[in-house]
Amino acid sequence: MTTSAAAPAHTALEEACSAVGLDADGAEPVRLAENQIWRLPGQQVIVRIARTGQSAAASREVRVARWLAENDVPAVRVVDVEQPVEAGGRPVTFWKELPSHEQGTPRDIAQLLRQLHALGAPDLELGYLDPFVRIAERLQAATTLDEADRAWLHGLHQDLVVAWSDLPAGRADCAVHGDAWPGNLIRTGSGPVMMDLERFSLGPPEWDLVSTAVRTRTTGAVTAAEYDSFCAAYGFDVTDWAGYEILAGARELRLVTYAAQHAAGNPVWADQAQYRVDCLRGRHGPRPWNWKGIL
Repeated sequence: MTTSAAAPAHTALEEACSAVGLDADGAEPVRLAENQIWRLPGQQVIVRIARTGQSAAASREVRVARWLAENDVPAVRVVDVEQPVEAGGRPVTFWKELPSHEQGTPRDIAQLLRQLHALGAPDLELGYLDPFVRIAERLQAATTLDEADRAWLHGLHQDLVVAWSDLPAGRADCAVHGDAWPGNLIRTGSGPVMMDLERFSLGPPEWDLVSTAVRTRTTGAVTAAEYDSFCAAYGFDVTDWAGYEILAGARELRLVTYAAQHAAGNPVWADQAQYRVDCLRGRHGPRPWNWKGIL
């Protein structure tokens, strides 16, 4: 992001910090993207400036964080101030800075998900899981793909929506993280911790479990031994469930369209986006495929 583009966000940062009694002097940018992340040195506070129009989502994320704290689930904690704060037309939230950390292992992820799912449905307005959120917008933006591939992906999307509406019975609905991959369920020196709570919703716990299964069966990022460890730690293998192929298909479609959307703005990802489409269309043999991460 350019300096000129970051300036309005820094103004919002200063305004929001002032409103809750924090000092924005010397704030360090951590990530300046659609959602901007700033660090307040010496205060152990992370400030998150969300996109315009995301006030309801920011409020929900704060409520979820407090609910997780009340139930002793290891997760990012909010700073004890009234929040979110509206500044510069954008919702701003304040979080306790995590210590040095790394991506979580499959076992770490399983342990956190087992603890979360055991809580059942909270007395919070979370909304129900939509596994296809932003898929249509991503396909619209996928300009590096040709019309035939985009039409095929649109058809797959519609088929999966129909299948989702008649999902086989599974485990009881509960609070789900919604994006349970190793970058969001991380490991600190004191153990695994859950972060990035913006996709929390009510839904089938299988959705959280499918992420690791797909990383084993589809992308090849998780070994068979690591997946066995994941299943042992959680106590259930989602691939044995009758609805697995539907949710796995939805997760694969998300991974493909995510790559395609990013390729439209950064040509370095165009080959990977096309490769993912080709895999789904049967042009590269059976699963697992070696899909490289999109940064």
